[in-house]
Amino acid sequence: MFCSEIYFIALQIILLYTVALKAVNKRSVDLSASHALISDVRLSTEVVPTGYEIHLHPIMEKDSFTGTIKINISWTQAIKKISLHAHYDLNLNERTLTLLKLNKDSVEEAIPILRGDRMLRKTIYIIYLKSTVQECSQCILKIDFDGNIWQSTEGLFKGSYTDGINNEEKKHYLATSMNPNNARRLFPCFDEPGFKVPFTVSIARPKTYTTLFNTPLVRTESLNSSSESSYVIDYFETTPPMSTFTFGFVISQLNKFKSEQEKLTDMGLQLEISLWARHEVLAEIKEIYAKLNEIYPLLIDYFNMSLPLKKIDVLAIPELGSLRPADCWGLLMFKERDLLNKPSYYFLTHELAYQWLGSWITPDWWNVSHINSALVGFLSTTVTLKLDNDQEYKAKYPMTLLYSLYYEFSKRYPHSRITGLKQQMASQKTEMILRMLNYTLSESTFQAAIRKFVATYQYKAYVSNDLWDTITNQAILDGMLTSEYSVAEIATSWIAKDRLPMITVDTIWDKNNVKISQKLYLRERPHDVPEQHLMLWWIPIVMISQDNLNFSLTKPKIWMKEVREILVPNSWTENKFIIVNPQEIGPFPVNYDRKNWNLLLSFLLTDEGRSRIPTYTRAKLLHDAWNLAYAGDLNFATALNITLFMKYERNPIVWRPFFIMIDHIGRHIEMSDVHKKFDMYVQAILTPLYEELRNFDSNTWQSELKSLAHRSLSHAGYKPFVEEARQNYKLWIESANPDMDIILPNNYICIVFKWGTIEEWEFGLERVITFPKNRTRSERTYLLKTLAGCPVQPYKIIRLLNVTILEGNGNFTDNDILLIFNMLSGGSVGYETLYNFLYDNWSDVRRKFENKTNLWDSLITEATGSFKTSKGYEQVKTLYNQHKGEFGSATHIIESSLKNIKEEVKWSDENLPVIDVWLDNFLSNNNRTT
Repeated sequence: MFCSEIYFIALQIILLYTVALKAVNKRSVDLSASHALISDVRLSTEVVPTGYEIHLHPIMEKDSFTGTIKINISWTQAIKKISLHAHYDLNLNERTLTLLKLNKDSVEEAIPILRGDRMLRKTIYIIYLKSTVQECSQCILKIDFDGNIWQSTEGLFKGSYTDGINNEEKKHYLATSMNPNNARRLFPCFDEPGFKVPFTVSIARPKTYTTLFNTPLVRTESLNSSSESSYVIDYFETTPPMSTFTFGFVISQLNKFKSEQEKLTDMGLQLEISLWARHEVLAEIKEIYAKLNEIYPLLIDYFNMSLPLKKIDVLAIPELGSLRPADCWGLLMFKERDLLNKPSYYFLTHELAYQWLGSWITPDWWNVSHINSALVGFLSTTVTLKLDNDQEYKAKYPMTLLYSLYYEFSKRYPHSRITGLKQQMASQKTEMILRMLNYTLSESTFQAAIRKFVATYQYKAYVSNDLWDTITNQAILDGMLTSEYSVAEIATSWIAKDRLPMITVDTIWDKNNVKISQKLYLRERPHDVPEQHLMLWWIPIVMISQDNLNFSLTKPKIWMKEVREILVPNSWTENKFIIVNPQEIGPFPVNYDRKNWNLLLSFLLTDEGRSRIPTYTRAKLLHDAWNLAYAGDLNFATALNITLFMKYERNPIVWRPFFIMIDHIGRHIEMSDVHKKFDMYVQAILTPLYEELRNFDSNTWQSELKSLAHRSLSHAGYKPFVEEARQNYKLWIESANPDMDIILPNNYICIVFKWGTIEEWEFGLERVITFPKNRTRSERTYLLKTLAGCPVQPYKIIRLLNVTILEGNGNFTDNDILLIFNMLSGGSVGYETLYNFLYDNWSDVRRKFENKTNLWDSLITEATGSFKTSKGYEQVKTLYNQHKGEFGSATHIIESSLKNIKEEVKWSDENLPVIDVWLDNFLSNNNRTT
């Protein structure tokens, strides 16, 4: 139905929450992709730090720094060496290296040092001693060091920006980025999150600058050296115990935002939140200041504990580069544009929450980071939802996040082995497990457990079972679980698998019982995941019956304890539907027998039904039905029947899965009469919706829904919208200099390339060929993607392939050709035409790509891997047989394609006739009623 360009737009909708709201998770103790790159070699614990005293002297004009550190260390075992972290770029002065042992009455005794060595290929520095130091000894290790200030945002780095009304003045700043393990670039230390000790710090700076550190300033003194009279030294309060990655400071000429309310009074403590920015933008951050002061008390209320800090400085730093929001304890650094771009309440809540969970309470090691990130994400959401002003966030959470989880974990190979995506998805899945526990154990029990957790582990580091055990104990205390249950066991059954389950609910009509079974949820075929029969989860069975539609009852009727099947007695009344997992309490889809689906549909077709079944549950029923049918677990007629209530639905949360799935299913059946009927079905469903919303132009949910409906109708060939797009496109054709600018919205271009004439398409091709070098390349990329991915006429695609491959037009690079291949795989016209082009021009194409394995492999993948019918299978098999032995590096690709197409053929043979009959009936009934 849709071209592949719209497919990618749909995927962007699926991942919208992930990209827009969860990107903030990639930071601090949530290392995402980077955590896998951290060495597993950990420091020994025979020697541990108990405190740091650090003096730093950055020399801005020389891009270097010097420093001295005194580390209080304690011996837990008798040993004659000290291992700590120091980066290769950090120079340690071994001549001044000293170790003093503290005896009774604080008498210092020098301990002879033999030498210091760096561990091979590790950022670990080992100090060898002449004699063994006994257990329980207390010593002071003094090290002088120096290093360079870098431009990259690792360790201590330097940035610059232009200031003033006319950007006439260039200013510099210094800032730190210690996460996850960059403190060792600035000073020698025990650079692991589990070591939490106080820091006493002094930092030199130019007189005209301000230094902001984790803690407040105590005093400022001049440097003794007259040659450096332009520098002063700032002395700061000793920090509470903290990890090295939360250490941070900024030396800048930013200005402080002045507010009438400077301090928050909470629980007898004073905490000042200060905003710092360029003078020109101070007026713009007033709203942010108000939001921060609104959020912070809510976090205190949730945790029942304020931060042990006197201040939090929030900085809007211009041109901060690629640095993520860096939340050192008491010091939050943002890119200026991120902070000023009207951040959501969630965005700010998330940053503040890390002050509790991350800085104050810290994972013991990076393998717990995804749990910490998930906990911060969930609690940030909980607090954000208590505010009334973030409607956009409320409209997206949690459904769009769940959709991305369902999509990714139902693949045969989740994440495509991309480490960063794997870590991010693991964090998001864990957040949904926490949400599930919050529902099933009750919000009050969950909050009480988190409060105990914070009270117990303040200033400490924790492992994952510390969190799970705290929740278990509170749930047992409150009577929400019995002693046979363990939250650690429940959570691990979900977290340990890169998968999700689905359950099937079967009613046993003569006994009022319900049989519930679980299995691995797979959308992508073939369903040949190894050992899937061994995968079982702890699943809460929350059940709502039609005779008691109380959706506030979220305690499970029963827990499935990692068993394949259970019987729930006396849980159903004849001719009354049941709903399992309402409100997406747990991250798993639910299938029902046909009678229960039909009872649900009958209820949803009534005004009472749509008003009594909440929004999230209506969206879930629709989303589950479509996805289960797509996966082959539900008859497609039933799934299509469920969409009939959408004629009366107006909530965008419920509509989102509809837009996503008409794209998925549309692409799958993009052929002959079935495809045309499906387009007519889409138009019949969406036209009334659009007509009702056509006058909404303001920034409201109605306008967003209108935009989605307009886009879907356009790509289903709705004539008024196609003509509208072509009229706007004509203005571009007739413009005096069409190469200088695209004078129509992007959303019109694909419509014209799909439904317009060859002349209109050729105009677009010419714009790509003659694209000016001084224009943004992303505009050319978009044009090329739509030229390839949108047309439904083979002759347009053949023309593009001739120009780029056979004619070898020099305006197209190898990357352009790869992009074309990729876009053509998004629809049946594209990949069938690509197949025919390869079949007809085998010798020429093989010769051109014989030394370009990446292009050849991509061509075979996209030309043979997307067929879904018996005819397509025979086509690919014919190509394989005719050129056996000639595929080279792509031999395994076409053999895999043949295997996969067999599975798709089964799906098509089973579902296309069902869809065809259903569409005939729908269109017949619709014609009679219009």
